[in-house]
Amino acid sequence: MYFAALLARTEDGWEASDTELDDVETLSDLSDLAREAAAEADAGDDTVLVFIEQEDAWFGVVRVDGEDDPRIYVSDAAAAARSSYGEILLTDELLGKDPDADELDALDLDGTEDGEPDQAADDDSDDDATDDGGGRDSDAVPAGPLGDRDILADLGVSEKELLALDGADALSEIADALGAAEVLETVR
Repeated sequence: MYFAALLARTEDGWEASDTELDDVETLSDLSDLAREAAAEADAGDDTVLVFIEQEDAWFGVVRVDGEDDPRIYVSDAAAAARSSYGEILLTDELLGKDPDADELDALDLDGTEDGEPDQAADDDSDDDATDDGGGRDSDAVPAGPLGDRDILADLGVSEKELLALDGADALSEIADALGAAEVLETVR
């Protein structure tokens, strides 16, 4: 079960609205949705936060400040990667991947793709050939928090407090620290 809400900061405080993400396919779509919410709330170029959570598995916060690039924080990137909404937040940039890398660059000289075992390695070992030496696939999304850990620092939620949040109450705790708990509860 997912929950998604927008919090727009106005002159009078925070204004919340629940949102459907069915038509959102990219981070750009999500940013546009946040900017539309800011316009509707008369927030102008001020801050809009997008909260997304999947029950107890993970939560994400996207911060859009006017026309600036969105800032993203995801509590558990590996869990979010298994979610269609989480995949929206896990951009190539956030994951440290080069989106402009040419597929031919991924080919080794022996014609196999990077990380793809060649026949000799396949004969010698089981599934360790795609291992990066650390016991996981080199293309795997890291477990744990990912993104801008200072995303809410100027709003009263420090990096340490953000990293300590876990579970179903995380977004409520963030909203409480922002002074927006009541408005968030109205859309839950």
